[in-house]
Amino acid sequence: MTVPEKLTMARKLVELGVDILEAGFPIASEGDFEAVDAVSREFPSAQVAALARCCKLDVERAAKSLQHAKRPRIHTFIATSPIHLKYKLKKTEQQVLEEAVMAVELARTFVDDVEFSAEDGARTEPEFLARISQAVVAAGARTVNIPDTVGYSTPKEYGALIGQIVQALGDTAIVSVHCHDDLGLAVGNSLAAIEAGARQIECTINGIGERAGNCSLEEIVMILKTRSDSYPYHTSVNTEHLYSASQLLSSIITFGPQPNKAIVGRNAFAHEAGIHQDGYLKEKTTYEIIDPRTVGVPEGKLVLGKHSGRHALNQRAVEMGFNLSKPELDELYHRFTAVADHRKKGLMDEEIASLIQEGRKALGMVAAD
Repeated sequence: MTVPEKLTMARKLVELGVDILEAGFPIASEGDFEAVDAVSREFPSAQVAALARCCKLDVERAAKSLQHAKRPRIHTFIATSPIHLKYKLKKTEQQVLEEAVMAVELARTFVDDVEFSAEDGARTEPEFLARISQAVVAAGARTVNIPDTVGYSTPKEYGALIGQIVQALGDTAIVSVHCHDDLGLAVGNSLAAIEAGARQIECTINGIGERAGNCSLEEIVMILKTRSDSYPYHTSVNTEHLYSASQLLSSIITFGPQPNKAIVGRNAFAHEAGIHQDGYLKEKTTYEIIDPRTVGVPEGKLVLGKHSGRHALNQRAVEMGFNLSKPELDELYHRFTAVADHRKKGLMDEEIASLIQEGRKALGMVAAD
């Protein structure tokens, strides 16, 4: 995103009630530096984070980008898994631990709020992960993030790992999670982490992110809201802004989520199957577990296609101003299914009106509507 685009999105995230905005990676480009600075200036009430590797130049650059932030956070990270240490960093565990501590100590000279991330934490030896987590907290980190950087973990094992770190840190720091969706488990892993004691989730609108993306903000928030019986946890997100936030992001990055994406996909509250439509028209909760209005969608919709039934078709006809007799509805349904069978998409209202008129002519009736 450009700086103006990031500002536009940040404004919506503030409205949404997101707790912390990670606005950029200042050392990566001048644009990212400017974005962190601009978000800090524009939204003084927001907590703004800047990303930095565990090295002096990165931390100093992040601190400079945050100089106008009222509530700044430096988020520093280094890889900790055996595969990253051997092939990417070519460093020992002890070297990585020392660099992590150095970065956190340096960051604390600039800001009070420091987060540390153990990149590829889910594939890190648990003993080393606990040791480095305790070391960075002793150095001044308030939050320790254990990412599933490559989306490899499963809820059972990830929950167990997070539980070990929570136990190792006690009440000295908040444990955070950052899950990728390579195996489609980002949300599941994040939920398992919450149950194990994690209290911060790093997530994205529409689940956007590297490769298969990250944990979807709208999904995790609505799971906690809808299934509070199973997950009795609270977020400060104003859910009625979820859909508009999704739409805004889609317009900025020029692509949106898949149509059947949970919560914010255009078909998330659309009903086409006749059995579903019949139940929905009698009582919406038969097929809608979330009131669309709670996420900013005005209402659910009926899609009239080849799987639709008479009930939904008649309802649409009434909405269009037609009061059909049983013979008229039967004739319309026969014509409708014949056309819909050869369509990949549903029929428009004007096409349904045309079929009603054709049916009435066939029945020898005069249109009175």
